[in-house]
Amino acid sequence: MSKVYRIGIIGCGGIANGKHLPSLSKLDNVELVAFCDIVQERADEAKQKYGTTEAEVYTDYQELLKDESLDIVHVLTPNISHAEISIAALEAGKHVMCEKPMAKTSAEAQLMLEAAERTGKKLTIGYNNRFREDSQYLKKVCEAGDLGNIYFAKAHAIRRRAVPTWGVFLDEEKQGGGPLIDIGTHALDLTLWMMDNYQPKVVLGTTYHELSQRENAANAWGPWDPKQFSVEDSAFGMIVMKNGATIMLESSWALNSLDVDEAKCSLSGSEAGADMKNGLRINGEKFSRLYTNEIELSAGGVAFYDGKSESAPDVEMRKWIEAIENDQEPVVTPKQALVVSQILEALYESARTGKAVYLNNGSEA
Repeated sequence: MSKVYRIGIIGCGGIANGKHLPSLSKLDNVELVAFCDIVQERADEAKQKYGTTEAEVYTDYQELLKDESLDIVHVLTPNISHAEISIAALEAGKHVMCEKPMAKTSAEAQLMLEAAERTGKKLTIGYNNRFREDSQYLKKVCEAGDLGNIYFAKAHAIRRRAVPTWGVFLDEEKQGGGPLIDIGTHALDLTLWMMDNYQPKVVLGTTYHELSQRENAANAWGPWDPKQFSVEDSAFGMIVMKNGATIMLESSWALNSLDVDEAKCSLSGSEAGADMKNGLRINGEKFSRLYTNEIELSAGGVAFYDGKSESAPDVEMRKWIEAIENDQEPVVTPKQALVVSQILEALYESARTGKAVYLNNGSEA
């Protein structure tokens, strides 16, 4: 009989209830036995909905980590505490899934990687968009070499008006930034993963505060408070890799644009191209003619039956537990996530200084 893994949740807010807890609760070989939040009511509610009857509730994560029976901890807190809590959990002998981005700074992310290597425990970061059906298919296309040498790409994370107004999303001190570090990080991770290229050379970035100070602005979650909006409302960047490949990154929570896409990428290779903008499309040239192939990703094929498919978070959680069970590398490795954080930080630095930032520490991830 396979082992049942005991999991503790640190941070019982939106991402815990919207992603981690529903997907973990579907797995037969896990038990949710510890819940921690600085607001005890949130931890109580999470336990009541998802926990075992004997699950413990905490308001101090250090008390949760004293439970030697815990195998795994999920760190689902604001960016500012990702590194502190993840390192403490690793050193307490737990495997750790930390939500994206890896940390507020690349230095903190580096310390997380070192802690995982020092303790021998597994660490992964919550880049769930890798687990979508279109992402999984496109990754296979890239690995097969169908696109050839991918030398130009775009990472898309554009919202027209969807500024998160809850929690600490608008607080630069706690988050480290706005849409670039929040949703741009997903698009960048997806793009680097498809290219299998983790060696950045130089970046040039810009950030904007053009719409953040508008009163009573139209917004998906209601008007934001301009006085609390201390992060950028949009950010853009160019990343040149050591092999000469170029990535254009675009991110916004609020932008006057109808070209809206989130957590998607477009790839241009020497043999073919691909994009996720209107479904998954592969384009190229064959027999002196151009072609565009639209990939059918529905699981159906039989009348009156749509087929069975897992959501991206469901796949993400299942693969994470399987990596622990089979002692394999997780799909999202800490080395890969560290490079994402290094690039994001360099883009912010470039935006502040108005100068290109050279990266000499991009590594094979």
